[in-house]
Amino acid sequence: MNFLKTEFTRFFVLGFAGGAALVLGALGMDAATGIANGIVPPAHAATAHR
Repeated sequence: MNFLKTEFTRFFVLGFAGGAALVLGALGMDAATGIANGIVPPAHAATAHR
């Protein structure tokens, strides 16, 4: 893969991965669940009727 040999692409990938690691480290892994539940509430099953 020739495009991975350029410095721009290499530094872009490293910067993106490093930035993502910093954001996850700052927020913590549990923060992603809270953010996701704020956008889309968790699903609940309806009660069964006979």
